[in-house]
Amino acid sequence: MILVRGGRPLRGTVQIRGAKNAALPLMAAAILAEETCVLHNVPCLHDIFSMDKLLAHMGMKIDFTGRSMTLEARPEMTPEAPYDLVRKMRASFFVLGPLLGRFGRAKVSLPGGCAIGTRPVDIHLDGLQALGASIRIEEGNVIAEGRLRGSNYALDFPSVGATENLMMAASRANGVTHLTNVAREPEIEDLAKFLNALGAQISGAGTDMITVVGVETLGGAEHVVMPDRIEAGTFLAAAVATRGDVTALSANADHLPNFLNKLEEAGAEIEVRGTRIRVAASNGIKGIDFTTRPYPGFATDLQAQTMALLTCAQGVSHIKETVFENRFMQAAELTRMGADIALDGNTAVVRGVEHLSGAPVMASDLRASAALVVAGLMASRGETAISRVYHIDRGYERIEERLSALGADIERIRE
Repeated sequence: MILVRGGRPLRGTVQIRGAKNAALPLMAAAILAEETCVLHNVPCLHDIFSMDKLLAHMGMKIDFTGRSMTLEARPEMTPEAPYDLVRKMRASFFVLGPLLGRFGRAKVSLPGGCAIGTRPVDIHLDGLQALGASIRIEEGNVIAEGRLRGSNYALDFPSVGATENLMMAASRANGVTHLTNVAREPEIEDLAKFLNALGAQISGAGTDMITVVGVETLGGAEHVVMPDRIEAGTFLAAAVATRGDVTALSANADHLPNFLNKLEEAGAEIEVRGTRIRVAASNGIKGIDFTTRPYPGFATDLQAQTMALLTCAQGVSHIKETVFENRFMQAAELTRMGADIALDGNTAVVRGVEHLSGAPVMASDLRASAALVVAGLMASRGETAISRVYHIDRGYERIEERLSALGADIERIRE
């Protein structure tokens, strides 16, 4: 459980860690390499440990020391990912494409993860079938076989996970693959950069069309994981919410264009100097409207935190969620703290109130849990007790310690 006693403006600097959503597919991509890979700036998170455990179970040799991880995918790896290891984390499904690309076969359990929507894997499977894989579902497992060949495939939706899975699989397919309507997120570019360092031939990452020229083998490489744009956005949202002044270090403002523009529209002061992003909001903020969209639109992973900060903004805010169908789960808990939020399908209307009050609340998913922390920091009276904080540990490293360093009154206790 995390206890928060709010009402304190956050001030100071915070170091942004490596991106979880980049590191996980990078770890899976090491399956494709026939030499040793080294990843630097790897965050110490539960999801990273879960992927480590899964890869080790399949036979990969892994050494995770400090923030550097050495991965060696040996030829005798077992290309199977069982339910007990996959069910805890959806990103485990990233191993499917690399296993097919290297070994020509894979047995991967259908994934679990946060309860923010169905997030079907149909696009992953359809794309792999387009590359020549034979796929069937048996007892909750995806069983895929076949030598992959280059093909043209248009994604029905620019899914980040499907784009990454297909890009990894195609890197060792026979021939050229053209993927269209793909995701454009920075994590896609980071993965392409790593794969190319291994010897892959990938172009177009960051646009809506990626071309992959398949190669027979991939070697090893060292790679620095990109900074976590969602973590940076969360700390900056907390700074605005508490009318504070915080600088995020080792951050990339180019990865947060829409989010930073909306903070500025709300009345925050934004200053960017290289890899430093400073946000201050001493004069209060006003309501804004925004719609979540695939990158470079407003990130769905920052919607909940932004909703929290808008609960005490002047005026009315309108939030439309277009990426996941069940991502307003934080709204009911924020209402328990005194927020005025009305939901109508995929739209939330947030009417600013004078203050929030602490209350016992329950985290439902990773980003909703971050929103509850932000709300707890805002609450001008009482104590906010957040339960089920294992969700937040999936994506934020020692968040209570880092917020304490910024002046927050926050601690973790055993329930």
